[in-house]
Amino acid sequence: MIDLRSDTVTIPTEAMREAMAYAPVGDDVYGEDPTINELQDYAADLLGKEAALFVPTGVMGNQICIALHTQTGDEVIVEGESHIFHYETSAPAIIAGVQLHCVPSPSGEMSEESIRRAIRPSDYYFPRTSLICLENTHNRHGGTLVGLDYIRQTAALARENNCAFHCDGARLWNASAATGIAPKDYAAEFDTLSVCLSKGLGAPVGSLIVGSSQHIHAARKWRKILGGGMRQAGILAAAGLHALKFHREALSGDHSHARDFAERLSNSPYIRINLESVQTNIVVFGFPSTIDTMEFIATCKQKGLLISQGRTGWMRAVFHFQVSEADAQAAAEIIVRTVEERML
Repeated sequence: MIDLRSDTVTIPTEAMREAMAYAPVGDDVYGEDPTINELQDYAADLLGKEAALFVPTGVMGNQICIALHTQTGDEVIVEGESHIFHYETSAPAIIAGVQLHCVPSPSGEMSEESIRRAIRPSDYYFPRTSLICLENTHNRHGGTLVGLDYIRQTAALARENNCAFHCDGARLWNASAATGIAPKDYAAEFDTLSVCLSKGLGAPVGSLIVGSSQHIHAARKWRKILGGGMRQAGILAAAGLHALKFHREALSGDHSHARDFAERLSNSPYIRINLESVQTNIVVFGFPSTIDTMEFIATCKQKGLLISQGRTGWMRAVFHFQVSEADAQAAAEIIVRTVEERML
């Protein structure tokens, strides 16, 4: 079975399992797990920040960072197709007690004008805009890149308006692999970032928050409040450390396979796809409305391919290091054949 539902479906390699099996551990709530401490120090250095904190999930990472930068009743600016808005179960309202102001964009980069319009005036009857969030790479737009110049421009806008600046960098590693820009350069302008270990990097679990020592000190308390204070979790952290050291170099191969897959789909007159948006490891595509989406997914599964729905009206295929070039080609053939069977 070829599984392109997400890059979260990878399984640990033998080398990763060995690293987990022999990881030295301690009680991380006391700050005594040496493997977690090593992972946090390694990630902080890689991203050019003072400190880092290991958390179980990317959602927890984002939500802790939102809580760090806001007060109850504030408003947070996010891109309209962002993961924080669509896939985090209204957590900002539940945890930090804030509301989201969604700003649409074509590919993940909100215009300066639209952000300025979204920032609330200081009148007492408006919520306070306290945080601006970006997502890099951008999931629902198809793994699109948020440019370094754009990040710097938006950071200046945030500072001008006394807003904190956070990055949902679940796939920041893919952005770095695609452009050659160092992770610390992408991270430099943000107050905090949440980065994932269990997507393209292939660890079984875990994300990291990075930021100032002050932010990470406060984040540790929020992690405990949310039930993320783990004990001998160095077994898990060892997988993430191994992934950061040895799996980042494989990401460019995922991008190549995604591109080859997308180009094969584009040869069919019945498949809608924007090749310009295929920039990393995610491919979004559509087909005529006469084709039932769920039936299409079920038929592909019968033929040996798992795919998922993306944003409304689109399908999504996500590539990872356990999908080969032959798998990518076979997946494209299954999709093209299945679409054309329904149209001819």
